[in-house]
Amino acid sequence: MLLFHMTLAQHLLFASVLFSLSALAAEPDFPLASAVECTARQGLPNFLAKVNQVGAEVKIGYFGGSITAQSGWRPKTLAHFQKTYPQAKISEINAAIGGTGSDLGVFRLKQDMLDHQPDLLFVEFAVNDGGAPPKQIFQCMEGIVRQTWRSLPKCDICFVYTITEALVPAMLEGKFQRSASAMEKIADHYGIPSIHMGMEVAALAKAGKLLWKAKLPKTPEEKQALGEKFVFAPDSVHPHPETGHELYLQAIIRSWTPIASASKSPADHVLSAPFVANHYEMAKLVPIQEATLSADFLALDPKTDDFGKRWSNRMTSLHKGTQPGETISFQFKGTRCAIYDIIGPDCGQVTLSLDDQPVRIIPRFDAYCTYHRLSALMIGTDLPDIVHSVKLQIHPDQPNKAAILAKNKNTIDKPERFNGTAFYPGALLLVGELVK
Repeated sequence: MLLFHMTLAQHLLFASVLFSLSALAAEPDFPLASAVECTARQGLPNFLAKVNQVGAEVKIGYFGGSITAQSGWRPKTLAHFQKTYPQAKISEINAAIGGTGSDLGVFRLKQDMLDHQPDLLFVEFAVNDGGAPPKQIFQCMEGIVRQTWRSLPKCDICFVYTITEALVPAMLEGKFQRSASAMEKIADHYGIPSIHMGMEVAALAKAGKLLWKAKLPKTPEEKQALGEKFVFAPDSVHPHPETGHELYLQAIIRSWTPIASASKSPADHVLSAPFVANHYEMAKLVPIQEATLSADFLALDPKTDDFGKRWSNRMTSLHKGTQPGETISFQFKGTRCAIYDIIGPDCGQVTLSLDDQPVRIIPRFDAYCTYHRLSALMIGTDLPDIVHSVKLQIHPDQPNKAAILAKNKNTIDKPERFNGTAFYPGALLLVGELVK
């Protein structure tokens, strides 16, 4: 499966931005888990049984953010498994999207991953969930587990955690970062193995031997100048494939022995009582045309529309509205709702009416909108589980795009590229049900 058509640099930038903003929401009083590289729990018995069969077709799913999207630990581990288990036919399902966490993952899980029937699912969201409240992480990660085992009870799951310079302080003190600590609660509850791929990274940092942010040395002189220093990443977040991602690969290889030892006879996974009552097992992605769209919204057919084709493996029902006054309206019964959309240079803003709450104006343009990317327009969360009425309308006025871009030292290069009030909805993200 291909990622949607952004450049890798754009994916990486967006992920870094998301983390920087969300980190402001940190909850430092959350109890942190002790840092260990691998906790095998119940292992991966179904995957290991199948991958040892001659001729078995085995699919490994990679579900995460831009660190998984990179040409790094994902293709490296896939190649390792293919070499280790040559009797099987092993392929990947690449469902990584840069700059996104488990709060989007739980909604897109079925479309992007489960419909392709993985035998093993790696879940990597610890960095992009770095500033998320533990309560939200519980809801989303438990939703991912319960959806997976409700749909594919033979699919094994493994949580994998990555690290950044901003998240490492706790690990220097022998503790996981808060996001990974929250995920460990779900892993414990369901017996899911977990691997922290950043333990060796943290050890090097603690020893003063790590350069978090640097280019790889190219000349003998540059290598000599480094001495014992290990270059991790170009940006302190997204590892160099040759260095940081190699440490991630080795962590998985080391963890395979305890995981294999903990794996007993294969069996269907049976869902136990939930860890939190308000988990997101019912999270779903509903095509936007299931709502009521005004007549001028245009469906971007990937067979005939180039822009629609760019996003077709993530946005199967992408629409475009450009005229002020165009509307989307619907009702749903549930507790959370958002719209999965695309934001970019030509986008504007919308007015949102939810039940009897005051009307809000929500920009679909931000300081990084020099290109188009996937996003989510939040309508409401932790709502009462009743029927809600929603109406969105394209606002006639464009936001002050030059001022917004200036916040990140970006500028309007070509005015015609930034002129517009476009709105690109693709799906409803619901915890609940659409009401017709």
